[in-house]
Amino acid sequence: MVLLHVLFEHAVGYALLALKEVEEISLLLPQVEECVLNLGKFHNIVRLVAFCPFASSQVALENANAVSEGVVHEDLRLLLETHLPSKKKKVLLGVGDPKIGAAIQEELGYNCQTGGVIAEILRGVRLHFHNLVKGLTDLSACKAQLGLGHSYSRAKVKFNVNRVDNMIIQSISLLDQLDKDINTFSMRVREWYGYHFPELVKIINDNATYCRLAQFIGNRRELNEEKLEKLEELTMDGAKAKAILDASRSSMGMDISAIDLINIESFSSRVVSLSEYRQSLHTYLRSKMSQVAPSLSALIGEAVGARLIAHAGSLTNLAKYPASTVQILGAEKALFRALKTRGNTPKYGLIFHSTFIGRAAAKNKGRISRYLANKCSIASRIDCFSEVPTSVFGEKLREQVEERLSFYETGEIPRKNLEVMKEAMVQAEEAAAEMARKLEKQEKKRLKKEKKRLAALALASSENSSTPEEYEETQSERPKKKKKQKPQETPQENGMEDPSVSISKPKKKRSFSKEELVTSDVEETAGNVNLPKRKKSFPKEEPVSDAEEAVNRSIPKKKRKFSSKEEPLSSGPEEAAGSKSGSSKKKKKLQKLSQED
Repeated sequence: MVLLHVLFEHAVGYALLALKEVEEISLLLPQVEECVLNLGKFHNIVRLVAFCPFASSQVALENANAVSEGVVHEDLRLLLETHLPSKKKKVLLGVGDPKIGAAIQEELGYNCQTGGVIAEILRGVRLHFHNLVKGLTDLSACKAQLGLGHSYSRAKVKFNVNRVDNMIIQSISLLDQLDKDINTFSMRVREWYGYHFPELVKIINDNATYCRLAQFIGNRRELNEEKLEKLEELTMDGAKAKAILDASRSSMGMDISAIDLINIESFSSRVVSLSEYRQSLHTYLRSKMSQVAPSLSALIGEAVGARLIAHAGSLTNLAKYPASTVQILGAEKALFRALKTRGNTPKYGLIFHSTFIGRAAAKNKGRISRYLANKCSIASRIDCFSEVPTSVFGEKLREQVEERLSFYETGEIPRKNLEVMKEAMVQAEEAAAEMARKLEKQEKKRLKKEKKRLAALALASSENSSTPEEYEETQSERPKKKKKQKPQETPQENGMEDPSVSISKPKKKRSFSKEELVTSDVEETAGNVNLPKRKKSFPKEEPVSDAEEAVNRSIPKKKRKFSSKEEPLSSGPEEAAGSKSGSSKKKKKLQKLSQED
């Protein structure tokens, strides 16, 4: 007897259920439908074998994506291998999705069944699931389903493979709509301004140029020779500008009020801005097509290629179409009308707007459209499935269409497809290598800039990391060093560079009178008897300058500040001479004070 199990995927986890009396259930399908609504009867048919809850919402999303893609997740594999019987031939597993059933049968070897009574059983499980699992309420199950549905939809929108194609589809649709609107608005401006200046319609044919001129001219009676240069800039033709000026002088239009002119000028400015936006949108579409479908745009043009992608829905869908479908894409009404009336089917659809079909002769239009559709199909597949987008194949395919067109006209035999594709492959490899080198250079430049930025940030952080206390310590240490250096430098400055400072002491001695100097010399010579002997010990001394004497006099003063241990020993006569010279100075001062009194 075969044991029937049912696999149920819920937002909170996987559930494995076992069914009783499979043969009777398979025979009594209406009774099963009745038992689904009654919980008591449904419990008699189904019992819960195992339940594997999801650990988090992220795990639930991963399992939902795996089930939708027909892939057996590890959680599902573990559940089935653990709780299903080991004898796989006696087990029949019922699943709701045929894709996941085929994957389970291929990977795990269990026979899977879908549809029929399995669908009714799953409907009952879905209805009574919160009663089958302990601890699960209806409210929590609904919240889990809502959260998983939102995250699944968000992931599908975010990771859509056709998200780049959508920009092209919207751009070409807006471009076609703008063309229609600009034409309609321009006709309105022509009719409105034509009451005042009807001759301008015959001179200017372009809609955007007509709106610019209507905005510039305003009242035709105010148009004169001074505005002729501006008219030439707008029309880009001197003859047309002269014709407009002549027509304004002899115009048969009616006079118009100032308020009407204001409305016409404002509406004309809107039309001009729309035409300018249309140009910028066309530039955007060209850049987008060169990125997404370079080969198709090189072969057939950006506008026609974008219309093919928009009509197919995406570049992937266009790549899946055969060449016969691409040929009549956009002419579905004519095709079904021809099939209904048993008339001639259309030869071309959207590809009629390419330049090749217009250049071909009437008898060759069908042939060249079939050949062009074939090349468009190849180009769309190259763009869709190639890793590195390149326009080399599109240019080579365009050359082939040109050669085929000349073959129809002149009979010149074109090159074989194999030769052209070999050349294209070589050029594509070179282009890919060049692009790889450019990307590598850009990456190197980016890394260099990043290193410089990080180094600057590290330097700034290291400067900012020093505390204010450390900064004050460094600032206080600098003046201390300068004070230590100043006493060492001052003797050199005073002795060599600045003699005016050093001669300050001799000037004081010169202020004494001659009599005092003579008496002091006599007293010194009388007191110091040993001084001539001292002079004889140094007979070869050179004459000393005033600056050097000042230095020599300044040095003993510093020596007196030293400690008694460090002070050098002086000879007895020198000490006696120093003491007597000090007493003589005191005497001189006393004599001077007495003379002043």
